[in-house]
Amino acid sequence: MDQAEKSKTETINGAHVNGQSGKSGRLDVLKTYKIYIDGKFPRTESGRYYILNDKSGNTLANICQSSRKDFREAVVAARKAQPGWTGKSAYNRSQILYRIAEMLEGRRAQFVDELTKQGSTTAQAENEVSLSVDRLVYYAGWCDKYQQVFSAVNPVESSHFNFSVAEPTGVVSALSPENYGLIGLVSVIAPAVAGGNTIIVLASSEKPLCAVTFGEVINSSDVPGGVVNLLTGYRSELISHFANHMDVNAIVYCDDVQEEISKVKELSAMNVKRAVVYKDDNWMKESSHNGYRIMDLQEIKTTWHPIGQ
Repeated sequence: MDQAEKSKTETINGAHVNGQSGKSGRLDVLKTYKIYIDGKFPRTESGRYYILNDKSGNTLANICQSSRKDFREAVVAARKAQPGWTGKSAYNRSQILYRIAEMLEGRRAQFVDELTKQGSTTAQAENEVSLSVDRLVYYAGWCDKYQQVFSAVNPVESSHFNFSVAEPTGVVSALSPENYGLIGLVSVIAPAVAGGNTIIVLASSEKPLCAVTFGEVINSSDVPGGVVNLLTGYRSELISHFANHMDVNAIVYCDDVQEEISKVKELSAMNVKRAVVYKDDNWMKESSHNGYRIMDLQEIKTTWHPIGQ
């Protein structure tokens, strides 16, 4: 064997190909990060992406840079799925939310790994995953209880029963917290779907890895296609579309950038869309989950029924 062939053999055995190396002689199979719309994993229609780097400047992944058309398609999917999701029994929605928690728990190591790659310590990542699982279980428990807690039989003078009952707002768009890769996402999605809404969420552009993987959890957890839709990309590009789309009934904004809050409130008025703003600095606290978060995305319907003589 001459020197050239020997060098070639060493290169192949050492797997020095496209910047990858290892003694195993094989290349890593790197994950392709896509968006999640209507129970499917398409790439963004624009073909654009942005590069996510770790603190050392090393490339972690190419992340889809979603466009206005991706959002529109997600809204169509959410609207189509909304009647069926609202029509499910509260018990069935509870079962599905609990199943999401089970699947998330089963993939704990993967989420911890992605959180640590994005800057969390191992202890912080473990805590965030645990709290995310617990929060899903928490809202699963609320599914068949919030109606009893927040609905009412109202006293009236006439010979009628007067009932006030909570009903889903419909299709919700949401801007997930930028500083939290997983717990912020879960904290936005869980109360919305527990109350019978469907949702389109824009994940954190700084920590998007867990959002893409959470789409895989949703997909394997009996959640009908279109109930939860996950987009990645830049808030500055998509915030206007999330706020002014005429077929979205409510928008949830998470963070405390006053300029963005003002834009959301102004544009949501175009179709009298409900704008819910959460300025929580720490989504790990208990104050960031309660039954009132479900009610933030409910409409109250009052019904009069005559009392028979």
